[in-house]
Amino acid sequence: MRPKKSYGQHFLKNDHTAARIVAALQRAIEVGHVLEVGPGMGILTRHLLARSEQYVTYAVEADADMVDYLRKHLPQLGTRLIRGDFLAFNPTAIWGDQPFCLIGNFPYNISTQILFWVLNFRGSIPEVVGMFQKEVADRIAATPGTRIYGITSVLVQAYYNVEMLFTLERGAFEPPPTVRSAVIRLTRKDGFELQCREETFRRLVKTAFNQRRKMLRNTLKEFFPAEQLYRDAFFEKRPEMLSWTDFEQLGVWYEANK
Repeated sequence: MRPKKSYGQHFLKNDHTAARIVAALQRAIEVGHVLEVGPGMGILTRHLLARSEQYVTYAVEADADMVDYLRKHLPQLGTRLIRGDFLAFNPTAIWGDQPFCLIGNFPYNISTQILFWVLNFRGSIPEVVGMFQKEVADRIAATPGTRIYGITSVLVQAYYNVEMLFTLERGAFEPPPTVRSAVIRLTRKDGFELQCREETFRRLVKTAFNQRRKMLRNTLKEFFPAEQLYRDAFFEKRPEMLSWTDFEQLGVWYEANK
């Protein structure tokens, strides 16, 4: 089986590393279901299936050739191997509102989109363990005041605690990607709710970062009156200086003055 560039496939070669990634799932036994994204030739899947007494594993794979390979070599997956585009996959069709953990050596060409998929279904996903391009992983975990801190950092960190677990060099994969990789764990903040509407929060974050070098008083004119923008020193800040809680506070202010 040859990796396909069109699917962003870079197959992990080291079985010990695969076992380490699967072992990073901390809430799978409690939850009972695990969904793997893009299993490929099944190096993670084998370790997941070896824990079948602890949880049930499902997998979504878009590549028809890989689906055929997995059906032949891992027949125990049965109907739990789903062929299709993960980004179009609706987990409620299988589990309803039941929770599940997400895991995968995520295709780098859609990894950011996978994160937004997770946020959309976060009520069902208490934990994510995933392989990302290291640059993307660094952005997810970035802190305010750093150059790489941005929209993804704020939105993910509002709902999940982010842990950088370990990094991998290019040679860990076949074919080797042009970048280093990193495995991170996202653990949902259970019971957490924003103090403003989610739509407001997302709009504020995206609007501010669309012109990240400008002060908030210049980028958030559609949200706040000029008097407030020029009276409050808070609006002299640039978006990369704000934590997710700062953006939440902006949302509270905006909704209070509507």
